[in-house]
Amino acid sequence: MKDGIHPKYEDVEVSCGCGNKFTTRATSNEMKVDICNACHPFYTGKMKHIDREGRIDRFKSRFATGYDSLKTKKRRTPKKKMAEE
Repeated sequence: MKDGIHPKYEDVEVSCGCGNKFTTRATSNEMKVDICNACHPFYTGKMKHIDREGRIDRFKSRFATGYDSLKTKKRRTPKKKMAEE
């Protein structure tokens, strides 16, 4: 690596809007984030699915029993040929 062309890579304290602070390495002096792993709904287990107009419920009720609930045409079974005497 050439000398003098790379930025300094130092330990930096990251502060979140929730008050959580942790240390990482970066080229900037300080970092502020709005959301971190301590307050993000995915990591805390408080994730909510937004259900608009009951779409999730309609999907679950439609596909709950599998393919039987779909309104599909039934296949015709071939007629049995009479055995020749």
